[in-house]
Amino acid sequence: MRALLRRILPGGAAPSSGAAADPAAAPAENRSGEVAPVETERWLVVGLGNPGPSYAGNRHNIGFMVADALAERGGQRFKAHKSRAEVAETRIQGVPAVLAKPRSYMNLSGGPVAALSRFYKVPLERILVVHDELDIPFGALRLKRGGGAGGHNGLRSITSSLSDPGYLRVRVGVGRPPGRMDAAAYVLKDFSAAERKDLGVVVERAADAAGTVLTDGLEKAQNTFHSAA
Repeated sequence: MRALLRRILPGGAAPSSGAAADPAAAPAENRSGEVAPVETERWLVVGLGNPGPSYAGNRHNIGFMVADALAERGGQRFKAHKSRAEVAETRIQGVPAVLAKPRSYMNLSGGPVAALSRFYKVPLERILVVHDELDIPFGALRLKRGGGAGGHNGLRSITSSLSDPGYLRVRVGVGRPPGRMDAAAYVLKDFSAAERKDLGVVVERAADAAGTVLTDGLEKAQNTFHSAA
């Protein structure tokens, strides 16, 4: 967790890229260098954010932070993928999953997500998106399937590219902006000093919530993490 926070707090380095920690677990490659292994129950877990170190600590990037935490738990590192995303193939509590961080900027997240869904042959019902949510207090979690974008450009892009809003979401509360601050400016600012004290716990709880969706289903995850908020 310390390594994760070093990456996301101001002055930290950008998220790293590299080969999977377990070369034996990597899929066989064709001449293009990329071929998806066959996993009948594979999930696609997408953390939303903006690429680059200048955005790393932003509220809008909490989805990236959760994806990093899940990769760290599995001993995996992200690597570039032709879909315009960074991916890490791992297992979350024994369930095969592809973790993804689109590198196309938030408002164009849909293209990489749709491309990864096709490449790994993951159906809509096994796509889980982790994102920031203005309408939820900082640190609270809400999980659901489907629904509107609620003004979130990343969700709007994903729904458009998938032609269906029925994917799962882990909504991580960042709270409303103070006073008359513009919401778009607020999410592109780093978490406050007070919020950063609890940020590591929030990220780990969101990672736990994502794992519970994969292993026990949405209802169990809702019962566990909504009541704990």
